[in-house]
This record gives sequence, C-alpha cells and structure tokens, in this order.
Amino acid sequence: MIPIRDDNPTTHKPYVTIALVAANVLVFLYQAAQGPYAEAFVMKFGLIPYELTHRVELTPQGGFPAVGTIFTSMFLHGGWLHLGGNMLYLWIFGNNVEDRLGPIRFLIFYLLSGVSAVLLFVLTGPNTTMPLVGASGAISGVLGIYALRFPRARVLTILWLGFFVRLVWIPAVAFLGIWFVMQLLFAVPAVGGASGGGVAYMAHVGGFLFGVLGAFVYKRRFEGPSRVTDW
Repeated sequence: MIPIRDDNPTTHKPYVTIALVAANVLVFLYQAAQGPYAEAFVMKFGLIPYELTHRVELTPQGGFPAVGTIFTSMFLHGGWLHLGGNMLYLWIFGNNVEDRLGPIRFLIFYLLSGVSAVLLFVLTGPNTTMPLVGASGAISGVLGIYALRFPRARVLTILWLGFFVRLVWIPAVAFLGIWFVMQLLFAVPAVGGASGGGVAYMAHVGGFLFGVLGAFVYKRRFEGPSRVTDW
C-alpha cells in the first residue's frame, strides 16, 4: 500500500514538517555528494548499537561521539527510495499532528519518537555493528499518534496486488493498523540482529508505540477544532 494523501484538513501551515522534510533532503544530498566517502560518512554519523552498548568506537577515525548519532542517524538515508518513502509519510501525516500539537511540541515529540525507536532497536540488537539510518523511527511516532487521534480520517492509497492496481480510500486507523502489524511481524524474527532484510522494523515498532503513548498524553490537544498554537 502506498499512501497518496489524506482528507484531513489543517488550519495552520506546518512549518516544522516542511523544515524536517527540507533538512532530510539537504542532508541526503550532502551525503550523496561525498562520493566514495559516502560510506564512511554513514559509518560516522549513523547509529551503531555495538558502539553504544560496549562503549567503544568501531570507527575511531571519525571522532564523533556514539551518543550523538542517536540524533544524526535520523537525518541519514540509505537511498532515494528510502528518503522518498519516509518524506511521503512525514508530509501526509505530520502536518495534521503538528497542527494540533503546535510547532515546538511537535518537534520535541518527533525527536523523542526517534530516540524511542533507537532505544528499542539497540535493546533488541545490542551487538549490531551495521549503522542504523533513517527518519522512519521518528515518523513512526507520528503515525502512532495519528492512528489514535484521527482514526476516521481517510487515506487515498495505491493498492497494489500483483497485476491489480487500484486507488482506494482507506480509514487511517485501518491503513496505519495494517502498517504496524506488518512492522511487528517482520520485527519479531529480527530480534537480536541488525534488521529484517536491511530494514530496521524494530525501530519502527518502538517509534509507533511511543506515538501511541503520545496520543494519550496529548489527548486534549486533539479535542475540538484545531487551535492556534504557540512557538
């Protein structure tokens, strides 16, 4: 399933969502511009669980603290498809969450979702030596809060089943519920390892669960009409 857009209107311009999309794209362009040094760049700023759990530097020539990669890894991506998919989800679902939380709360929530995703990934794969990169953990938190607070919103989706391709409107709670179940099914066999087929499904699960928690913490922000929020 590929989401195209939702039918959930916003009241305010999503400045932080736009800024996050722009930041991710710019960092990826810089990453790609490294040419033959791109891999070293990812090893330096991507998150390597083994470095955190064993307090060692696998790439000491990098000179960047492992704890700092908890945040820098959120802005790196493994390719154009990885970047494009993440930014599509962020744009479709992030603007509505920002509209309710307000710019500052949304930014803090986004970053904490990313941290939660990283922590669960590290907890379930402490000896992983491959770098974790991507905004999907943080975006998963956005999906979690959206699923619970905008369940009746509809998502225009490309439904792709073999030769059968069709555009359908799917309730957000169903679309995101199916998405989460798929992440969970792929994540369980990957526990103790880096990922499932190169995808950090456990990070997605961690981010989504944090988003579900956020849906209850910020419940009142989603009641009634969208409100003008402070910076």
